[in-house]
Amino acid sequence: MSSSVLLQVDGDVTGKRAFTWEDLTAINPQWQISDVSQLGTTRSGGAVWMRGILEAVKVCPEAKYITLHSKRDNFHASLPIDAILDRGMFIYRQQNQPLAAAAGGPIRFFIRDHTDCHNGEIDECANVKYVDRVEFSKQKGFDNRPLDDDAHEALHQQETP
Repeated sequence: MSSSVLLQVDGDVTGKRAFTWEDLTAINPQWQISDVSQLGTTRSGGAVWMRGILEAVKVCPEAKYITLHSKRDNFHASLPIDAILDRGMFIYRQQNQPLAAAAGGPIRFFIRDHTDCHNGEIDECANVKYVDRVEFSKQKGFDNRPLDDDAHEALHQQETP
């Protein structure tokens, strides 16, 4: 396995951290998901629940938002932590190997039942692929998700370089 950094976590945390694939697999087994398809999702692969990441970096209680950053396609989404705390997961492996870019790797953030969140800030585009940095903050962070149906459709028609 590669020991390169897959995910950088910073912001309002007491333990900023750079996670390698090995670090993610070492997160407490209670937060590991062996195969997300068993949760009734259309995705597959292994993941760690969002709570596992929060525990590993010790997110400050004042932090209310998680911002997901993807350098690869310059995409950013800032979401209220409380709305996704028990639904958010970081998919990081496929068949016991690091998640390939073709599947949204190095990390694909996914919200189980995102349409059931009943929160205007949680939509399909909150499921961010190519995540390489996560930032926790007291206020909403940078978010460049599309605001209307046409922009949303255009985003999904683009091919990522």
